[in-house]
Amino acid sequence: MATVVALTSQIAIPISAQTQRGKASFYSKRATGARTSSGERIHHDSLTCAHRSYPFGTLLKVTNERNGKWVIVRVTDRGPHTRGRIIDLSHRAARKIGMIDQGIAVVKVERYNNSKIPYLPEKEDMPEIDFEVTEYTLPENGILHFPKKGKQYKQYVKTVDDDD
Repeated sequence: MATVVALTSQIAIPISAQTQRGKASFYSKRATGARTSSGERIHHDSLTCAHRSYPFGTLLKVTNERNGKWVIVRVTDRGPHTRGRIIDLSHRAARKIGMIDQGIAVVKVERYNNSKIPYLPEKEDMPEIDFEVTEYTLPENGILHFPKKGKQYKQYVKTVDDDD
């Protein structure tokens, strides 16, 4: 009797290459101040979200499939804990994609990679500015005294002429 062991290979698709489609909900404004799984506090005006599998700090692009509006959010919490939902958005993020009146929206969630490399712009032709240089000299006693309130400052400035 021969025992056959079948090994199956699973193809793991990295989470960064996945695009999810499903239902999204959002945090109530009353959740402001509550702690998230990452330790941050929720604020209704932040652009954050809760996702089950993306690491904290990951940027996600969430697009409302109904109207095409999208927003970039940062993962700060775990969830949603309601069956059938793939993401919980902050109140502001939900407002930006137009789902406040609906309450729940069908969205597309994809990882946002901002791979633009910052660059230094080329120098623009700026006009040359010629600044005059002035020399300060101390009074004869070597101490520069600042006057009390109400008195005017004496000027201990010697201007330099081009003829010198």
